[in-house]
Amino acid sequence: MKASHVGVDMRKALAQNPNLLRTLIGMGLTLIFLLSYAVYGATVSPSYYIYETDSLEEIPEISEVTPIHDSNENTTTWVWFITVNPQNLTWVNLSVSGLSEGTNVVLSSSVAIASHPDLGNPDAQNFSCDVNCEYSTSHSESEEDGEVLIIALTNTNPARRGTGSIYATDLDEAILKAQDAVNHTFGTTQVKVVIVEQGNRTIQPSFILSTVNEELTTTEQFEVEAATEFLWALAAVIGCFSIVLVPSLTVYIAARAKDKRNQVKLDMAKASLTVESE
Repeated sequence: MKASHVGVDMRKALAQNPNLLRTLIGMGLTLIFLLSYAVYGATVSPSYYIYETDSLEEIPEISEVTPIHDSNENTTTWVWFITVNPQNLTWVNLSVSGLSEGTNVVLSSSVAIASHPDLGNPDAQNFSCDVNCEYSTSHSESEEDGEVLIIALTNTNPARRGTGSIYATDLDEAILKAQDAVNHTFGTTQVKVVIVEQGNRTIQPSFILSTVNEELTTTEQFEVEAATEFLWALAAVIGCFSIVLVPSLTVYIAARAKDKRNQVKLDMAKASLTVESE
């Protein structure tokens, strides 16, 4: 009932005031022009800049160490102190293979790092390191099928690695902001790897510790293909206003057609009365 009343009111308004349709069309075209110009201006001269970093992976050399055998616990412990480059350090990854059953591996440092078993897993679902990772100075894993993998981030902020975007008034300011986002120094130059095996072991386990440092390479103004983006934006704006204008135009045309039919019937009735009176 409400919809029918709205339709009747619209038809009456349009029938009584034909200028209403012209007003709607004029307002629509004006808004289309203004919004299109705004989109075009933002496309041609955006204030967003994109920066990229290069990931420099290093694999420090592992030295020979002397194992410590605990006869009471019947375990053998191997300990390494590995020097890392703290400048813009982002990833610390440890991969150990060929382990005996029951071996435990620990990666630690004096500064807390973030890690989680699903970190780096492409099949992980609903995982966010910022939410799920644990910040700790020590992360441990037990061997599974003779292997252990510990992947850690020095900071979960994605702006420190890969690609990022910033808002700036000019390129110089953008470069400074990009450097501020990327440049940092990890709080220590050493990480510690501890492997605890069951029994009295004499063969040193084999593992690879890799670190990743970022280097800011490019900072460029965000650019898109202006013509294509302008046409898409214009089409979107026209489509939005068409949703408003087309129903109004349809109601107006229908109301005018109905008025013409009523006028024809009225003229025929008048003509018939005139003939009868004669």
